[in-house]
Amino acid sequence: MTQEAEEILDQFFSHFAAASRALLVLDYDGTLAPFRIDRFTARPWAGVREILNLIQNEKRTRLAIVTGRPPREIQPLLDLAEPVEVWGLHGAERLYPDGHSDLEQQQPAVRDKLNELTGLLNRDAFGGLFEPKPNAVVMHWRGIAPQNAREVEARTRALFEPAAQVEGLRLLEFERGLELRAGRDKGGAVSSLLDEMKVSAADKSPAAYLGDDLTDEAAFKAMNAAEGPHLSALVRRRLRETEAKVWLKPPGELCAFLNRWLAATRLA
Repeated sequence: MTQEAEEILDQFFSHFAAASRALLVLDYDGTLAPFRIDRFTARPWAGVREILNLIQNEKRTRLAIVTGRPPREIQPLLDLAEPVEVWGLHGAERLYPDGHSDLEQQQPAVRDKLNELTGLLNRDAFGGLFEPKPNAVVMHWRGIAPQNAREVEARTRALFEPAAQVEGLRLLEFERGLELRAGRDKGGAVSSLLDEMKVSAADKSPAAYLGDDLTDEAAFKAMNAAEGPHLSALVRRRLRETEAKVWLKPPGELCAFLNRWLAATRLA
């Protein structure tokens, strides 16, 4: 970690002494857990679950997961002692700890286009991995040979880019995949969480967002715009261009950050 990053972290954690609570928002795949071709085998990095359980036990942190997955996939994988709040589908579906959820509703033209594409891709996924969602169609080519991956990407773009002209739909790029989607993005989810944390104009609760992918950039930007003490952190093995203010290499630096968060809440 660079000296600049250490200074940013020192300044951020210095705010915990005067704070009664904090907000910790985390992406899942690539951030809390390594990527897996079979996403249902993506378990957290060693040590992550234990630290998050301890953070929850302190009762001073509002913990939320923001993910591209359907939200009900997270708890069985993360397996925390207490259910966690999850904003799934990049924020379009919110699953509360008590088990009820809110799903954004789409316009008829959007639903019709997504249903049309789902039918097409169920018949022929171009050799990629097709994933239908309530508000999106997604094509992955992670783990596919480079030449085949290029063909999958080209054919997917040829299908998705014209469809993105439908009002309410937009094309979202992520590492080794494309998603045509509608509804709230991760930035919108983070903004909503930040708004809910404000009990008064004087409230200065520390807040942080950790993510790894291109889809997390909207969340980094939303966190960077927060009025109170805030931090955005890119969690990945290799640095890339990003809006995040610090870079953490998993799992070591990730676990160190979470342990520091735990210690800060205990001292507050």
